[in-house]
Amino acid sequence: MRGELAEGQQNQRATTPIMSRLLPQSADADAGWLVLTRALRALGDGAVSILLVSYLQGIGFSPLEVGAIVTGTLLGSAALTLAVGLVPHGLRPLRLLKAAALLMLATGAGFAAARSFWPLFVIAVIGTLNPSAGDVSVFLPMEQALLAETVRDSGDRTRVFAWYNVCATLTGALGALLSAVPALAARKGGFSRAAAERMGFVGYAMLAIAVLTGYLRMSPAAESSVAAMPRTPLARSRPIVMRLAALFSLDSFGGGFVVQSLLVLWLLRRFGLSTQVTAAVFFAAGLLSGLSQFVSAWLAERIGLVNTMVFTHLPANLFLVIAGLMPTAPLAISFLLLRILLSQMDVPARQSYVMAVVPPQERPAAASVTNVPRSLAAALSPLLAGAMLNWSAFGWPLICGGVLKSAYDVLLLIQFSTVKPHPQGE
Repeated sequence: MRGELAEGQQNQRATTPIMSRLLPQSADADAGWLVLTRALRALGDGAVSILLVSYLQGIGFSPLEVGAIVTGTLLGSAALTLAVGLVPHGLRPLRLLKAAALLMLATGAGFAAARSFWPLFVIAVIGTLNPSAGDVSVFLPMEQALLAETVRDSGDRTRVFAWYNVCATLTGALGALLSAVPALAARKGGFSRAAAERMGFVGYAMLAIAVLTGYLRMSPAAESSVAAMPRTPLARSRPIVMRLAALFSLDSFGGGFVVQSLLVLWLLRRFGLSTQVTAAVFFAAGLLSGLSQFVSAWLAERIGLVNTMVFTHLPANLFLVIAGLMPTAPLAISFLLLRILLSQMDVPARQSYVMAVVPPQERPAAASVTNVPRSLAAALSPLLAGAMLNWSAFGWPLICGGVLKSAYDVLLLIQFSTVKPHPQGE
């Protein structure tokens, strides 16, 4: 069905966002809307991932309580992501994405209204708030599966995923920079900082309306891939998907020690960095991360998807461990920026690889099953990292995260260096 409508979709490219005209010619109009909605969500995530720590501490929460709320957001995302990927086949993916956008709206409103721990914890669990620099939300499986279906030339798939991630990374960096605005506004306006930071969650809710509008502009053809799903979602690709899910969960468990919100907390406790300085650091980090992902597609064409994932990730994890050992803020930030420069280059290659090794009708389930363990594993470690930081300001979370993620790289290379794409996934 997507192939039959491809020519008509190409004629619609002029009516879609400007990024539609930046994507490869084999990508149809819906690819532009998916890139746009991802970028808008990342803008909100980039801001609230930094505001979250400052705001919660400002209303009296301890590092352990902050870690618990971060854990709650990731646990809730895992449950919702699993439900989205393995739902009965009658549910339409765009309808699910629109419902998720409404949930995003409710999440922002809830965080702006609530003040005490347990209401905020409940909202964190059932909502869409993302404390990570990356995306571990309920939106991800359907967007990834639909995005893979928008490309007629399989050679362009990694390039489209790179744009999907780069645009999100850049807007996420902008969101990190904008997170300094409430503190500046509070200082100049003479009102409380907590009240100013609360407005950041109002902005998050407003972005949800823009995301919903993007989904409403997508064509009915975007739903064809889920309509073709078999009754058993992973009938043919279950073994390889389960192996990938296990490895991705190890990577995410390590990554959960260094989600952006906890890095903000570590920089605050270890070096006393202000929110404004931290926002500038993560803005620069986002720019480096975003630009580096363009290299991912170029590398994948030359050395393969798995090698691209491994040989960019291992040096990044070494830099993360070194950053945790540094005695001064400039040195720690320098190694964190070096780590960020390489750490996200595996993302487009990883997403493209998962879509390539399974048949098209199993892509939504594969995206869900490979992302759910990532979310679950990442949900466990922030609480441990929060406890570490409650006990000591030393960079133990960074060291633990770097070692675990390096183990993932080695195991991935051993197990998947010879696994080729599925004939229908090419």
